[in-house]
Amino acid sequence: MNKLTLEWLEQNRACWEGHEWFQEHFGTEAEVSDVLDLLLDNFQWANWLIANRLTNRGKVQYAIFAAEQVLHVFEKAYPNDDRPRKAIEVAAAYITQETVSGVDAAYAAYAAYAAYAAAYAAAYAASAAAYAAYAAADAADAAADAADAAYAAADAAYAAYAAADADDVKRKVILYGRKLLESEGDS
Repeated sequence: MNKLTLEWLEQNRACWEGHEWFQEHFGTEAEVSDVLDLLLDNFQWANWLIANRLTNRGKVQYAIFAAEQVLHVFEKAYPNDDRPRKAIEVAAAYITQETVSGVDAAYAAYAAYAAYAAAYAAAYAASAAAYAAYAAADAADAAADAADAAYAAADAAYAAYAAADADDVKRKVILYGRKLLESEGDS
């Protein structure tokens, strides 16, 4: 099991409030799993921790999962627009193949960006879902740091906040992130 320390928090630029909270609850060191147990109801901090502990591959998986949780919101608003779904598919291909054609990745990035732009004018939930798909495609293209995809997971889960089951979706995303950390040996 991997430890989380104040030193690691400082190196990774955790917010001051996060430092204080960690010290209050754990002192200078704790198991990552114990910290996540207490953060299940604090999506922003739990997501930050997960996104900063995952490998690049794990970050892309996390972003895909989060985007899938709210994809139905976008597809309900735009039933004839399959660009976010295609972007997620390209990101999933990146995970299994660790390479995708430049044409496919460019199409997915463009399609997801266009979907994001369209969704921005619509419901907040739909726009965040499209942004998550865009970030997943961006990671698949390997043009940007995979951390962008993980942070997109936050936006995807925030999209669910507008839905009735927002807390359940956020909890589901965090639990999936924890599962990924465990599979990577960081629990």
